[in-house]
Amino acid sequence: MKQITTTELAQKIKNGEKVNVNDVREDDEVATGKIPVAHHIRLGDLPDQLHKLDKKEHYYIACRSGGRSSMACELLTSNGFDVTNMTGGMLAWEDEVEK
Repeated sequence: MKQITTTELAQKIKNGEKVNVNDVREDDEVATGKIPVAHHIRLGDLPDQLHKLDKKEHYYIACRSGGRSSMACELLTSNGFDVTNMTGGMLAWEDEVEK
């Protein structure tokens, strides 16, 4: 599974690169804050929402700590998507906000 650190992803965003980020946390978790460019599809809804994603695009997947995003990456990869897991999740992203 491909992985990216929060620092690397934050740098891509700061550099103005086009990135597709999908946050797979629950609604109440996302309500506390998310990566500004991220789209939200809960992990439990992902199998029924695959039609909203483009197999020609690359996606970075985020969750709270990295576990659910790993599961989402496995699901997406098995369905032909190009994805990268954001290691450390939003717990690590909070450190990026402070930098």
